[in-house]
Amino acid sequence: MKKSGLGTGLEALLAINTESAYDEQGNLNSGVEEVDIDRIITNSAQPRKSFDQKALEELAQSIKSHGVIQPILVTAVGNKYQIVAGERRYRASKIAGLSKVPVIIKNLTIQQRKEIALIENIQRQDLNPIEEAYAYKALIEEYGVTQEELAEKLGKSRPAITNALRLLTLNPVVIDMVSSGRLSAGHARCLASIKDYQVQASYAIAACDKQMSVRQLEVMVYNYLNPEKTPKKSKPVLTTELKDLVTDMQRVFGTKIKVVGNNTKGRICIDYFTQKDLERIFDIIESMKK
Repeated sequence: MKKSGLGTGLEALLAINTESAYDEQGNLNSGVEEVDIDRIITNSAQPRKSFDQKALEELAQSIKSHGVIQPILVTAVGNKYQIVAGERRYRASKIAGLSKVPVIIKNLTIQQRKEIALIENIQRQDLNPIEEAYAYKALIEEYGVTQEELAEKLGKSRPAITNALRLLTLNPVVIDMVSSGRLSAGHARCLASIKDYQVQASYAIAACDKQMSVRQLEVMVYNYLNPEKTPKKSKPVLTTELKDLVTDMQRVFGTKIKVVGNNTKGRICIDYFTQKDLERIFDIIESMKK
């Protein structure tokens, strides 16, 4: 397919962002029409996949009181109208029991519909990080849009697009955790450097259970990827006198003697491996008491 940059979608969206469905007298503004809600269909390419039911019900109450203030952007598909932007308003209008809703009808290509749906959701911050990443991926793969073009037209940095796409390389378990809001995108990006899916999942679960900060998880991942650089605990240095004591005790008791600690604090452990060892140690202690 011929390469095509973004831009038309943004212009079309901005064109309706300044428009209200009705004027002060309650008449439809120019370019706005009312259509039967039953003639409106949703867009399967809509990047947003989940809708908060409580928020929809709150919007429905507002629509019952004030109507649909901003028109829904649609495009004609046969004898129906497919939603390009405004699916939340459409769903809430159905809950509110409206039979007609205000719309702006635009003749748009499939690509333009995807662009506008993505831009609207990004502007409203309606997408979770995974939904946003899938929308970027679709535009890049289906229309040959580069990451640089996408970043420029969406007003984002190139690294922001790259980091979003990295989320899609994660273990599906981790992706689901980000989609559901259990794990932040920042936490998830830390895990993208780990290639082992099982380790990714276990670290993601640990981050949730222990309520780790992103920084704490970064350290955990760094230590996993650089085990040889993880500082090792140094063994305490025994003084010559303490070493000599251990040697004397080993000779007297005839068994292994272990010191845990240092010259100022610690403990001395006397090992025995058989019942005869224990009896011999007992006899030595009894003789010392005398």
